[in-house]
Amino acid sequence: MSKTKISYDASFEELQEIMQDLQEDEISVDELTTKVKRAAELLKMCNQILRDTEKNVGDLIKDLGL
Repeated sequence: MSKTKISYDASFEELQEIMQDLQEDEISVDELTTKVKRAAELLKMCNQILRDTEKNVGDLIKDLGL
């Protein structure tokens, strides 16, 4: 798994590119496993970013008493 931290937008964009390539049969059988593993990594990163953001926003709202 890649340890390089990338932004949500960059992760989501790369996921979209992988999905488009899959839908258009532009990924060879040799690349398929690598692309699917990368997509799984990106999904995990996106989910973690969303969870962290949700927690941070919730904490800020709680601190503001809203």
